[in-house]
Amino acid sequence: MRAPAFWMVDGLVARLLAPFSLVTRGLTAQRVAKLGFDVGLPVFCVGNASVGGSGKTILARDILARLSGKPFALTRGYGGLLSGPILVDPVRHSAAEVGDEALLLAMTAPTIVAHDRAAGATLAREMGASAIVMDDGLQNPRLQKTAAFLVVDGGYGFGNGYLLPAGPLREPVAAAAARCIAAVMIGDDVVGAQSQLPANMPVLRARIIPTCDTSLPGARVVAFAGIGRPTKFFESVSQLGAEIITKITFPDHHVYSNADAASLMTTAHAQQAQLLTTEKDFVKLPAELKAQTMAVRVHLAWDDATALEAILRNVTAIL
Repeated sequence: MRAPAFWMVDGLVARLLAPFSLVTRGLTAQRVAKLGFDVGLPVFCVGNASVGGSGKTILARDILARLSGKPFALTRGYGGLLSGPILVDPVRHSAAEVGDEALLLAMTAPTIVAHDRAAGATLAREMGASAIVMDDGLQNPRLQKTAAFLVVDGGYGFGNGYLLPAGPLREPVAAAAARCIAAVMIGDDVVGAQSQLPANMPVLRARIIPTCDTSLPGARVVAFAGIGRPTKFFESVSQLGAEIITKITFPDHHVYSNADAASLMTTAHAQQAQLLTTEKDFVKLPAELKAQTMAVRVHLAWDDATALEAILRNVTAIL
């Protein structure tokens, strides 16, 4: 789905829907109050207070790469058909089976897809995991978290500040922050999101750095993306120096059909331009389209990576 425009403004539609947000608040509070399963391993949760993309998967991959031992990723596998628990095989499994985020996580560490997070964590432990990094699941009570990070997109923040359906929030920001060891602000805080966080909450800052296997300065490209905030991708493409001839957006977690592939290839041919997309979209493309498309990969550059590493060390030392 695409986030409705009114989620960014405190307008009439949001106010009319605000009473329904009380249901969201009550149900979420009831859920998170439940005591989860203790798997006996350090469990790091990368979550947010709102729906949609905020950079959770890229942060989860960053944390996985910093942990010693044999950390496992754990994800619900949004958009995939398999409920798990199952170990992701990037060669055998498709995005249609396990979801796009699971395939990305599996590039960094062994990854378990499980709708039941407790069952998924148990499988990871049986396979020798030294720690678990959950991609999303801050509001999921099935598994006890040792430490959680609240991810904040600096360009979007918390939208209009309302809970679903009046706004993008799954729960009040203060409630989500209370269960987190630190917030991670990705990108410049252009909407004042930090002011909505508890004053004493540690805030780690990072920026998204794009890369591509092929040099892009001056290249003519047709850029397309099906992510939470496609504008972030287009900004990354421009940052790499490419000339965007056409921008095409799809809903988040879009499943690319053969018709989509034909349309995109026709557009690129007509514009005499190179097709370019996100790494998350690339893993879902039909084979013919994938062969004609380049992917932009991203990683995080931290203002102070030692602060993150200190948190990881302190948490793993507890257990």
